[in-house]
Amino acid sequence: MPIDLGVVMDPIGSINIKKDSTFAMLLAAQRRGWRLWYMEVADLSLRDGRTLARMRTLDVTDDPAGWYRLGTEIERPLDTLGAVLMRKDPPFDIEYIFTTYLLEQAHAAGCLVVNHPRSLRDANEKVFTAVFPQCTPPTLITRRSGAIRGFHREHGDIILKPLDGMGGASVFRVRADDPNLSVIIEALTMHGRRFCMAQRFIPEIRDGDKRILMVDGEPVPYCLARIPAPGETRGNLAAGASAEARPLTERDRWIAAQVGPELRSREILFAGLDVIGDHLTEVNVTSPTCIREIDAAYGTDIAGDLMDAIQARVMRRT
Repeated sequence: MPIDLGVVMDPIGSINIKKDSTFAMLLAAQRRGWRLWYMEVADLSLRDGRTLARMRTLDVTDDPAGWYRLGTEIERPLDTLGAVLMRKDPPFDIEYIFTTYLLEQAHAAGCLVVNHPRSLRDANEKVFTAVFPQCTPPTLITRRSGAIRGFHREHGDIILKPLDGMGGASVFRVRADDPNLSVIIEALTMHGRRFCMAQRFIPEIRDGDKRILMVDGEPVPYCLARIPAPGETRGNLAAGASAEARPLTERDRWIAAQVGPELRSREILFAGLDVIGDHLTEVNVTSPTCIREIDAAYGTDIAGDLMDAIQARVMRRT
């Protein structure tokens, strides 16, 4: 069944198609004969309770010399589309939240939005891990300096990070004798006015921060391990980490089995779990990546699997 598929994303002209997961999704949908509609956040509006969008037809080609062609712009109700991919990258700020309100109106009117707009708001990638305490390292979320200092004394070597960061920004490793603890706490909590997260440091980060992709609650059988650069603690590609695709371990599969049913119940069709050693550290639901790298290493069709899941959901809603 052909589907009119919309995508809300950052400007398509600025993406790196060799690594862009949204582009992989668009290619997979186009291979199925689905019609693609391109939008950016500024194209959305809400009038008298109905979400409208300025949109253009989109054709994509897997060619770095020219990867997209847009048609003439029209404005139409978003709920006239079968499904919409919300793939706007963070920052997860108040404008992102407002966007989910508009998308939720379209979702309620019959357009499947992936992921569910309410879940995009509710499932902060760091705080959401609290739903699965059996999978996480010792973790503390607080604004209080004294609580962080106590956690630091208890574990000796910890990671401190903001709740709304991405790409490894403002992530600090604090060892037992680190003289910068006070200033790090002040910076992350803005002197007690913002929450931050503390986690026990996991030495296995040297083997990589694994990204496990989940499609409709089921794990892709391979992950992408992001290995920190020499002298670096962070396993983020944006922080210079190298990437290596690997099969999932038995522990990886156990963590995925713990998280999967909750993702499915929240209509989170596509998510990325971050796993270091034996521990879940983040659940990414806004715009997870790594499809292209895993597909290239193992010949998978992760975006195709996602399109199958979307088609099944759309058919159940019609």
